[in-house]
Amino acid sequence: MLATRQAFVGAQRRAVASLGIRRMATVSDSPLDKKVRQNIHEPNNFINYKKMSENLSIVRQRLNRPLTYAEKILYSHLDDPHGQEIERGSSYLKLRPDRVACQDATAQMAILQFMSAGMPSVANPTTVHCDHLIEAQVGGAKDLARAQDINKEVYDFLSTSCAKYNIGFWRPGSGIIHQIILENYAFPGGLLIGTDSHTPNAGGLGMCAIGVGGADAVDVMANLPWELKAPKVIGVRLTGAMSGWTAPKDIILKVAGILTVKGGTGSIVEYFGPGTETLSATGMGTICNMGAEIGATTSLFPFNHRMYDYLAATKRSEIGDFARVYAKELR
Repeated sequence: MLATRQAFVGAQRRAVASLGIRRMATVSDSPLDKKVRQNIHEPNNFINYKKMSENLSIVRQRLNRPLTYAEKILYSHLDDPHGQEIERGSSYLKLRPDRVACQDATAQMAILQFMSAGMPSVANPTTVHCDHLIEAQVGGAKDLARAQDINKEVYDFLSTSCAKYNIGFWRPGSGIIHQIILENYAFPGGLLIGTDSHTPNAGGLGMCAIGVGGADAVDVMANLPWELKAPKVIGVRLTGAMSGWTAPKDIILKVAGILTVKGGTGSIVEYFGPGTETLSATGMGTICNMGAEIGATTSLFPFNHRMYDYLAATKRSEIGDFARVYAKELR
């Protein structure tokens, strides 16, 4: 009787194996299910490439056309990918950004408004950067000490409120907001809004980073969708490589000469082509940063090995590895 039962169980297991059925599976096989932190400072905030991929799949079925990289980022962050009206230049998109960044001048009112929401902490990852209230007059050390004295009440309010509402706080002297974002928080395919006109600097790491007002930031902090008029897309194809007498700034100066100070209004400037592989991540950041001078909503570059190298150099190689898994949607 025992031998018969053992033979039956063995045959059953062989049958299951032959059908390719895996029993009691508890871990998904999808590489996008991996939990990769957005940065080294926040242990509980992760990059959700899987959700982005699912949203893109829905939008692709609806639109039935190829998407630019800028569109991939925006549409992968739609609040309602099934029902959202999508028409470049006319529709108003309701989006769910990955992050919010505020500089100290605008953060004061933003946090005061957030307090009225009655929430115990911000609903989305948020940081405050104390850089705008420091005036350049004499020299770094003296100007910093002067700002800390004059703005002590502001800095005390920001530091204590950030601690209360789970907001990252970068004290005076820690650096310029958009550079801190590039070095710590930007990641390929992400969507960030920041209360600084040069927030698009993060496009140097393939992030769609858009400058906004304080009220927009509060909406996302309070878990409301952020509304943006669907941008048009201006493509800039780069070929060849820069000579020793040129710098990345020359590229955006040339683009600005073509488009003028308002030619990018209502549009995302998307750089592509083989020439993008020859630029450093910081060089691409410089180009995206200065895109604000032509009125562009933002600017961005596709993910490449130079971005991977920069992520590795800033102790974020795990993000670079994860981006390589999702790379087909990052260009």
